[in-house]
Amino acid sequence: MKDYIEERAIDIANYIIENNATVRQTAGQFGISKSTVHKDVTERLEQINPSLAAQARKVLDVNKSERHIRGGMATREKYLHRHEMSLQ
Repeated sequence: MKDYIEERAIDIANYIIENNATVRQTAGQFGISKSTVHKDVTERLEQINPSLAAQARKVLDVNKSERHIRGGMATREKYLHRHEMSLQ
């Protein structure tokens, strides 16, 4: 594996852990795809630093388990905003 990929995987994991970031937030921060973030954390980092990979995985698992709640809140906000706009 190329050195820059290893460094990126470590940087991504540290970012996720420090910021409690989602895959989408991390992808935006690093300018890469969500698929690359996922692959770096779940596959590549496992070979480089298993303990760091496990820590990042915990954060991602929590985020994944909560995503339906965030989605519901976003939908609620969307419709509340639409309703407010129609009243004006």
